[in-house]
Amino acid sequence: MAGQAPTIQVPTDAELLQAQADLWRHSLYYLTSMGLRCAIKLGIPTAIHNFGGVTSLPDLMAALSLPASKQPFLGRLMRVLVTSGVFAAGGDNSHSEAEAELFRLNPLSRILVDGVVADEHHSQTSFVLAATSPFYTEAALGLADWFRKDIAGPVPSPFEDVHGASLFHESTALLDQELDELVTEGLAAHDNLGIGTIMRECHDLFKGLESLTDCCGGDGTTARAITKAHPHVKCTVLDLPKVIDKAPSDGIVNYVAGDLFHSVPKSQAVMLKLVLHHWSDEDCVKILSQCKDAIPSHEEGGKVIIIDIVVGPSLGPVIFEAQLLMDMLMLVNTRGRQRTENDWRELFMEAGFSDYKIVKKLGARGVFEVYK
Repeated sequence: MAGQAPTIQVPTDAELLQAQADLWRHSLYYLTSMGLRCAIKLGIPTAIHNFGGVTSLPDLMAALSLPASKQPFLGRLMRVLVTSGVFAAGGDNSHSEAEAELFRLNPLSRILVDGVVADEHHSQTSFVLAATSPFYTEAALGLADWFRKDIAGPVPSPFEDVHGASLFHESTALLDQELDELVTEGLAAHDNLGIGTIMRECHDLFKGLESLTDCCGGDGTTARAITKAHPHVKCTVLDLPKVIDKAPSDGIVNYVAGDLFHSVPKSQAVMLKLVLHHWSDEDCVKILSQCKDAIPSHEEGGKVIIIDIVVGPSLGPVIFEAQLLMDMLMLVNTRGRQRTENDWRELFMEAGFSDYKIVKKLGARGVFEVYK
């Protein structure tokens, strides 16, 4: 005898209509991402910046050299991006109907402006273009198939499963050279954003230090910022040979080509900034163990500085959602994950550290000091 079909609670009329609207939003959010990608490919943030940060739709059309027939469609794209918070509408100090057709930059779109040379400005366009690339989206589309596979040994990411390559690995370049460059540029811009804020907000983080090794420090942008603010700190950048080969030889920062899984240059402090969330717990313990071996004891001023996402709802639903979406990004494209404070504590203890403290939480990130 066939089992009886389970019953279902029928929503009220109001609940049903709201559920349908919510379903539209969740099913179509990718169009906001693609609209953002389109805006960057067209150069809209930079064009608005070149107008002084605010412009009209006709002037924006002219600046982008778009066919006049596309103006109504661009207006519709901008309406979505304004509603989603990428741009703002109207002038700064007026709400007249005439100014309602103006579009201006806000803090989000300002970090999407290219070609600007300014302290602490790190354009995030490469991060967006990588995150919305066909390679990332194809990996996400394969998520259900990935879940069904029973794989022995270390579980590859959906990205590895679909593309046969590992992100942040030399195999990425073999898969697609342009993607590899986008990922490298996006990672550098993402990591360097906010270092000035960290130095201003965490006053004692570098106080008393004589030397620091920035692991996966790229071209040394963060290390140079630290040296500029704290001239007494001798900074070394550790990164892969392909990165170090392109680093500037300015005499301000010492560059060492190597692999943080095998050896970390000895210094009073070692810094891991947005590094560990790309790696599995097992790999993180290996990395942290190398860092521990590179520093002196807590009594001698030794510490590992970790700047990374600390998942938790305490900072409000928007930042919490951003943290969880970044965790999904790691799930789909790497073997890493975002971690709660308890997750971080377990990693530190397993790697042999004796203690830690959270110096400060800044947005989605936490600044840790970890001691031998």
